[in-house]
Amino acid sequence: METKTDIEEARDWEGRLLDCAGCERLAERDHGRCRLGHACAHDRYARRIDRFFRWNPQLAKEYLGHAYFETRAAAAKYVEVFQLPRLIADSDETVRQSVAQRLPVRSRHLKALSRDPHREVRIRVAERLELGDLVAMIGDSDYYVRQIVARRLSPGLLVRMLHDADPEVRKVVARRVGSEWLHTMARDQDLGVRLEAVRRMDEGQLERYREDPDWRVRYEVASRLDPAELDPMRDDPDAAVRELVGQRLDGRHNVGVLPEAC
Repeated sequence: METKTDIEEARDWEGRLLDCAGCERLAERDHGRCRLGHACAHDRYARRIDRFFRWNPQLAKEYLGHAYFETRAAAAKYVEVFQLPRLIADSDETVRQSVAQRLPVRSRHLKALSRDPHREVRIRVAERLELGDLVAMIGDSDYYVRQIVARRLSPGLLVRMLHDADPEVRKVVARRVGSEWLHTMARDQDLGVRLEAVRRMDEGQLERYREDPDWRVRYEVASRLDPAELDPMRDDPDAAVRELVGQRLDGRHNVGVLPEAC
């Protein structure tokens, strides 16, 4: 609940004290649909602006051209959907984010925002686009946008992202791409990508990774490789791997788990 101080210090986006006396929304105040320091279209605080439009959604369209970006962004959350295209070229990315979160997924305007200059807008678009339209964002300049694309694309299309520039994106690809591409990803220069690929392989695919340069990949291999193929790993350079191999060959160990201390 607002305090006396909230009301006394309520200011607009330019720092001026707010005064209900000259406000165009005086009728809303008289009907309890706005409240200084709590719900006001002219306040500088986003939550108070949002509360005003939540109470008065029918008024949102009147503020789409407001000078303050927070007011436009809040209005975009409540305005009728057909009004949203007015804001796809708004000068502020916060407003465009609000638009991207509400446009219909098949809208050509949402597709247009997939080329927005600001990553946060494109992130919202990548989270919502239909899968068929998402292919166009495979080459996005931002790694996190591409991660979202990799999480949502059908596995059959992920082959186009096998060699993405960012290892975090390639990890997502390795978790989801068709199994016929796991050997390609298991040769990746990044350890994390190789691990994701090897973890998805069945035991019959693991033999060729007994000599991976990193002990963590070899440990994964040693934990699941057919015991008949384990003997060459008895002399592994890493003690943890050798111990696991010895345990499995002696029949004393069934599942390998990477040692926490390592």
